Amino acid sequence: MSNLIEASGILAIATRLQRLSDQLRKEGQLIYKAHGIDFEPKWFPVVYTLHQKPVLSVVEIAAEIGYSHPSTISLLKELEKQKLVRSKKDKTDERKRLILLTEKGKELVIQMQPVWGKMSAALASLTDTPNNLMKAIEEVEANIKVRSFFEREQQQ
Repeated sequence: MSNLIEASGILAIATRLQRLSDQLRKEGQLIYKAHGIDFEPKWFPVVYTLHQKPVLSVVEIAAEIGYSHPSTISLLKELEKQKLVRSKKDKTDERKRLILLTEKGKELVIQMQPVWGKMSAALASLTDTPNNLMKAIEEVEANIKVRSFFEREQQQ
């Protein structure tokens, strides 16, 4: 039996996605803890991005992860406090801070990589068609960039 939110269909999509996101983050933290890794799932986008692209400015990180500049700064402060990232001045532009993983951050990534593989497999097992789920998310993200949810509602 479904509850009213589930019964409301697409109208409650934001609520349901938030609920799902909260559950995945909570369980992600349990997974890291079970593997002896002290890591907050909310740090993942920055750490993973810096693992893939080792030196980026704050603006570049924000663009890569799709977060606002203030949200990115907040995450970077937490990661700096944990000594997982550090910053250095850009030699070509003294105003720009370049962010990179510390040795501790790089070691943590190496420790997490096998766990990420297991997490990917577990996430894929949640649906018979994981590629369809990711394609649907990508489609919605792309369409919102073209015309926002608000703009679409205003045209109804």
